[in-house]
Order: sequence, then structure tokens, then C-alpha cells
Amino acid sequence: MTAYDDLMAHQRETQALSQIAGRLGWDQETMMPRGAAPQRAEEMAALEGVLHARRTAPQVADWLEAVDAAALDDVGRANLRHIRRDTERASKVPAALAARIARVTSQAQGIWAEARADNDFKAFAPTLTEVLALKREEGQALAVGGDVYDAMLADYEPGTTGAELEAMFGALRPELSALRAAVLEAEAPAKLDHAFDEGAQMKLTRQLAKAFGYDMSNGRVDKAVHPFSSGSGLDVRITTRTSERDPFNCFYSTIHEVGHAAYEQNINRDYLLTPLGRGVSMGVHESQSRIYENQIGRSRAFTGWLFGQMKDAFGDFGVADEDTFYKIVNRVNDGFIRTEADELQYNLHVLLRFDLERALVSHDLQVADLEAAWNDRFEADFGYPVDKASNGVLQDVHWSVGLIGYFPTYSLGNVYAGCLNEAMRRAVPDLDSQLAQGDTSAATTWLGANLQTHGGLYEPRDIIEKASGVVPSEAPLLAYLKEKFSTLYNL
Repeated sequence: MTAYDDLMAHQRETQALSQIAGRLGWDQETMMPRGAAPQRAEEMAALEGVLHARRTAPQVADWLEAVDAAALDDVGRANLRHIRRDTERASKVPAALAARIARVTSQAQGIWAEARADNDFKAFAPTLTEVLALKREEGQALAVGGDVYDAMLADYEPGTTGAELEAMFGALRPELSALRAAVLEAEAPAKLDHAFDEGAQMKLTRQLAKAFGYDMSNGRVDKAVHPFSSGSGLDVRITTRTSERDPFNCFYSTIHEVGHAAYEQNINRDYLLTPLGRGVSMGVHESQSRIYENQIGRSRAFTGWLFGQMKDAFGDFGVADEDTFYKIVNRVNDGFIRTEADELQYNLHVLLRFDLERALVSHDLQVADLEAAWNDRFEADFGYPVDKASNGVLQDVHWSVGLIGYFPTYSLGNVYAGCLNEAMRRAVPDLDSQLAQGDTSAATTWLGANLQTHGGLYEPRDIIEKASGVVPSEAPLLAYLKEKFSTLYNL
């Protein structure tokens, strides 16, 4: 066996153990008994210790040194790129710190959930302070004197800096705010006013998952407080949630998570349990979930089909026709919750979080002042006050589990989706006629062939440029949003 063969055999075992850790996380969100949290924290810490040791094992460096990169093909060189990057990052973080972060964030998740249920940020603040201190320590180790937030961001979007995102988001925010103001002055569509059986919602949501290409033989749909996708390769699971008065919460959360899951399921199977066998970044991942949810799932064509499915599932629910239904699906609503926000306002929720977490990392904002800072910024951006912590600073799980640097990838994913949508529409000019029949296969096949199958073969922005034919920018997203909402609201 060559050094490359030995390296990849070691890597496959490491990837397999990482998948097990992910499954423990899925279980913690869906089925784990509440009282098991302390034990689960120790299990997660133990696994993280094993993974850290494997990533930093001396023989990995020896194999990397011994491999002749010139003798490898593109796939081999891409594997080396990922392994070298992961090894260098892991080697900078002390094993004890990595295990402590795993333990504390596992415990913090339960503390956050209780504080959220009680609307009590002060009960969570000491834990968040500890998580933030540990993540800062990790970021400082990774940055080696450079920008700490950029080092954190690299875990989710390699090759992108906070300054680049600040410039992109700085271009987005005034345009979105102006469009939002114009929309809010116009006459709004009606709202849904009906009770929707939650069992029937789950039946239809599984139908939607299959309609978007989710392979249920390698996945499953469960319920959780915070919808998410977990796993890769042959075991990719999603969760959703139901609300009796808001079935869109269930349906579009499902379509969103199917976008993530389909990306993982459609990666070239030759890459299974290798560095290329997973989504290349969270921004690219979000491009898939957002284009599935919005440009496809909220389109006039697809909502026309969905209207018929809902009539079959629920009977008459008070909506007269497909056009009215389309307007209701895309209605710009007041609301506090990021995951429930309409397309127009969603990015404003993300930019708030991006600015606050950068301020937390740089010590410009203290945890004790975070709730007030959140509430002030929210009222300035949206025009009404936060009514309770679970609708504000406690609504998202991300900071409790140490995902600092993750939030901006949501808006970056929207930007990427805007680029991909333009290219997809050019490539499939009759797409709407197919979507009107509930057939998403032309769209999902195009995305699968042009982006998803490649997994981690290319760098994040490179795969978006390769698939869309343009250098990623916010311009296509803004053009799409302006055209859609100007038409919807007769601006």
C-alpha cells in the first residue's frame, strides 16, 4: 500500500466515527431521554477526544509528507487539500480544549432549551459566557495572531472573511430595507385562518420530501423543536415541526431540510467516508436548502400544485384559488422567528446575528448586554419590540452549541442560490410547466449534476461559479427579490 492508501484508510475510519458523533447529536434532539443529558455530554467529549487524536496523529503528518501529490488525480489532490487543512486546524487546538468544548456545548444545549422555555436569558447567560470563552480560546489558537472571527468562520465557509461578508451584507441591507418598506405600505394578502390536523401535516410533509427527491430508504423524517438535517452518504436524516395554525412552518421547514439532505445524498458515492463525501461548506449547503425552499418551493408554479395537495389533505381551508394561495405563501409578515421569516425579511434576521456575534467575539459586546443589544437592533430593523426572550435572543440553538461563525452562511447561501437560480432557469426554460405538475426533477437533477455530486471536490466559491457561470455576488438575489415582491405587491 502507498502512503496515500494508508492515509485514506485512516481517514475513512475517522469519518465513520464522526458520523457516529453526528448520530448522537441527532438522537439528542429527537429521542434521547431528557435525564440522559449529563451522560451524553461525557459521551460526546469522549468521542471528540478520539477524533482529535486521530486528526492529529503523528502518522497523518508522515503520510502527508510522503504522498506524491503530482501522481494523484484531481480527486486525490482534493482529498489531500481537505486532510491537510483539517489536520493543521486540529493540531492548533489542544486536545483538552476540544474535549471541553464538546462537553460544555452538549450540556449547554439543555440549559438553553430550559431557559428558552422559561423566557429567561439570565438563566442561560453564565453558560453562554463559558461557551463563548472556550470558543474564543479555540479561535485564538486557530488564528495564530490573525482575526479570531475569521478563524471561526473558516469552520463553516473556508476562504471567506468577515470583512468580505460585511461588504456583501452592507450592499444587501439597504436594498432589502427599502423594498421591505415599500411592501409594508402596500395592501397585504390575506392570512391563513384555519386549523390543520398535525397528523395530516406530517403525512403531506413526507410526500413533499419525496417530491423533492429525498430518498427515504436512506433517510427519515422526525419532529424536533428546531428543524435540522443530519448525516451524509447512506444515512441522512431530517426533522421538521408542526403548528396547527401554520402548516407552512412544517412544509417549508421540510423542503428546506430536504435541500440539505439531498445535497448529501447526491454526492458521488465514490466519495463515501472521505473528505469529499460531504457538503463543501455551510454557505453552499444553504444555497441548496434555500433554492429548494424558495425559488422552487415558493414559486407560482409549484404553489399551484401544492394548493391542490392541501385541498386533498385538509378539504376547504378558506383559500379561493391558486393565485390567492401563492400570495399567502409569500406574504410578508411581522414576526420574530428567523426560521419562519419570509424571503424578503429573512436576511435582515441573519445580518442582526452576524453583527452581534462579531461584537461578542471582539469583546465589543458583553454577554450581560446581549439581550438588550438584540432587542434594540431588532426594533430598529423591524419597527416593533421583542416581546419575550424565546422570540429574541433565545430563539436559536446555535450559540449554545458553539456554532459561532455559522449564522452568516445563511445569507451567503441565499446569495449563492440567487446565482444558481438564474443559471438553472436558463438551462431549464420550461421548468415552471413541470413544477406546476409537482415535478421538481428537472430542477433537482440540474442541481445534482452541476453542484451536489461534486461534494468537496472544489472550493466553495469555485463550485458556485462553476455551476452558475458567474462570480458570486448579491446582484442576482436582489434582482430576483425585487421582481418577485414588486409583482406580488403591485409596486
